This record gives sequence, C-alpha cells and structure tokens, in this order.
Amino acid sequence: MVGTIDHLASNLSDNTELYEMSKADADFDGLAAIEAEAAKLAEIVGQLEFRRMFNNPADPSNCFIDIQAGAGGTEACDWAQMLLRQYLKYCERKGFKTEVMEETEGDVAGIRSATIKVEGEYAFGLLRTETGVHRLVRKSPFDSSGGRHTSFASLFVYPEVDDTIEIEINPADVRTDTFRASGAGGQHINKTDSAVRLTHIPTNIVVQCQNDRSQHRNRDEAWQMLRSRLYEHEMRIQREAQQKLEDTKTDVGWGHQIRSYVLDQSRIKDLRTNVEISNTQKVLDGDLDALIEASLKQGV
Repeated sequence: MVGTIDHLASNLSDNTELYEMSKADADFDGLAAIEAEAAKLAEIVGQLEFRRMFNNPADPSNCFIDIQAGAGGTEACDWAQMLLRQYLKYCERKGFKTEVMEETEGDVAGIRSATIKVEGEYAFGLLRTETGVHRLVRKSPFDSSGGRHTSFASLFVYPEVDDTIEIEINPADVRTDTFRASGAGGQHINKTDSAVRLTHIPTNIVVQCQNDRSQHRNRDEAWQMLRSRLYEHEMRIQREAQQKLEDTKTDVGWGHQIRSYVLDQSRIKDLRTNVEISNTQKVLDGDLDALIEASLKQGV
C-alpha cells in the first residue's frame, strides 16, 4: 500500500513537470502521452479507494454464505435456488473457489436452504454487505394463470475463522446429530448416516454439512463452520452495542430487506444505496459489482 502511494506521488510529480514542458513547447504528442498516463494513475487511485473500504479485520478472509428460503413454499424455494446460482456465478467471475457445503431441496422445486464456502482474497469483504432479505417480484412460472408473485429469501454472510483466532467451545454445549444426506437418489445415494448437524445449545446456532461421503470430514467441516458462526455471533454482539450509538445509520442486519428484484419491470434496486439496474439477467448471472461497490462505498 505504502509502495503504491509512493509510486503515485512520484509519477504525479514527474508528469506535472512533463506537462509544463510539453505545454510550453506545444508538444501535443507529449501531452497525449501524459493524458494516457494520468488515466492509468486514476485507475490505481480508484482501486486504492475501493480497498480503503475493507476496514473490517475479517475482510481478507474466506467466508460462508447461508441462503434460506422465506415463507411461500415453491416460489420461495425457487428464488433461493436462483440466488444460489447468482452467487456461485459471482464467485466464478471473481476467481473465487466455491464449495456447496449443504443443500436442502424444496418439496417441489428449488431449495429450502444452502451453505456455500467461498475461498479467495477479500471474499468476506466483498460479500459481507449482501447479508439481509432479498425480495423477488415476477410472473410465476408455477402459476398457470401467469399471476404476479412476491417471494423472499435471506442471505447471511460470515467469515471463516482463521486457526490462529481462538474460539473456545465447550463440547458439552454442542449436540451432534447424524443423518443420511439428502439428494436426488440414484446409484450414489447415501446408505449411511454421513451427514452431520451441530447445535450450539447456548446460542441455538445450528450448522450442518453433508457434502462428503465421509462422516469424519463432514464433522470436521461442521466444527469449522460452527467456530466461524460463533465468531460472527460475538462480532455481531459488539456491533449491536455500537449500533445503539449510531442511530443515524440504517440497520441492515438479518431480517431486513436490502434489495428488490422486480423482473417483470426489468428493475433491480438496492434499497440502501438506491442503485438501480435494468439488465436483470446480467445481475442474476452474477454481475453484482455495481451493487456491491456502492454498498461498500456507502458503508452500509
């Protein structure tokens, strides 16, 4: 960071001198070269401004994304699956590595819930402002009369806890349940109780992992997820205490609507930043940069 700022200062100084010389000599080629160099420096300044917004200590960390369908049956489950695809596509665009740790199918279509593990530089920093309720309005493909339906799904993003951060968990406070992993069936259907669910009794935090055939690996992953959730739980308690002092800011915690996707009107609007995008398919295909950058710049 310091090296980059020094590089900028040096280049700006050099280009200022070159500008004065080129201006005095009417050297238009020189002026064009300075203009091109200034554009490059402006891009670096923009990148530095963006990095400045990652002021959370956990921002550089990997993260988990929990997706939960709201009330509304098949409609909500389908919307949750659309969001799962959207964030997997976003992570792919960013070059992040993803793994679906848990996915519970809906009764008819879509998913009731899913957890994605995201690995990459500043994964949590980029995704943390996506926590909240996402609202979908569309003409339902499940309604033969073509009626307009509203669906809700919740996102919760939390950082992966580094092994160097100590989170003490009393094993007596954790209930472990094993069950058969759900899936479409076929020759690879699970015939053993390989899926693992952990319930932290004092906080009622529940995590589960069923992506591996090995119960041992699922258990290890579930414990890592639980440590991360408890870390985020503690951080949330601290933030809530601070929140009382910052009553001018909007609370964007769990259970609050942050974004509206009105597909039949080609409009996706972030309710915190008022950023509106008309190319809805582009957003659903994972192009969230404009929405995320605006929320980070505004500090929501």
